[in-house]
Amino acid sequence: MSGHSKWATTKHKKAVIDAKRGKLFAKLIKNIEVAARTGGPDVDGNPTLFDAIQKAKKSSVPNKNIDSAVKRGAGLEAGGADYETIMYEGYGPNGVAVLIECLTDNRNRAASDVRVAMTRNGGSMADPGSVSYLFNRKGVVIVPKADLTEDDVLGAVLDAGAEEVNDLGDSFEVLSEATDLVAVRTALQDAGIDYDSADANFVPTMQVELEEDGARKIFKLIDALEDSDDVQNVFANFDVSDDVMAKVDA
Repeated sequence: MSGHSKWATTKHKKAVIDAKRGKLFAKLIKNIEVAARTGGPDVDGNPTLFDAIQKAKKSSVPNKNIDSAVKRGAGLEAGGADYETIMYEGYGPNGVAVLIECLTDNRNRAASDVRVAMTRNGGSMADPGSVSYLFNRKGVVIVPKADLTEDDVLGAVLDAGAEEVNDLGDSFEVLSEATDLVAVRTALQDAGIDYDSADANFVPTMQVELEEDGARKIFKLIDALEDSDDVQNVFANFDVSDDVMAKVDA
């Protein structure tokens, strides 16, 4: 997952300070609203809400926006939308498998946005099930390095169900079964280890190695997809070496 995860974490850092900040905020707020609607506004009894709030705070979303989102989701404040999750599947350039997770209150708009982004950027839509079998749902926790070693992180999470710890450069990625995500995140907290995000994500079982041209094309496609307000997450089964990543960044 190295190149993909490294790219995703780098992009996340940039997104917090660039023009897409408003878009990122909106998506994080939507996550909070849906988590509060699904599991109630009590953070202690709703781990999904806890993680959604943590992620928003790490990305500097103001507390008042977070509080309002919780209230809207729980029906304590007017203005909440009825969002549904829809998954779209497709192929990007070089046969890269793409899973697109939408959170929308308008199914037609979401479908149109996804289709346009795919066809304009060398991608094509695929039938349900034709791409998703290439991914497994996993718990993914991103831990900033600071002074930590891989052994520090591994020692904290091993008994909680963590499967592996990957070095992403500035941070560590802790993978587990999606059902063990809360246990892993709690183990880190108990060990006094700070983490950036804890999500249940789709992780590819096999990857397509990309050169510079292919990497640029898939990044362009993912950017176009994420530009839609309805697209919450994009997962793809590509890998990019550090050398190629450096060329793309340059």
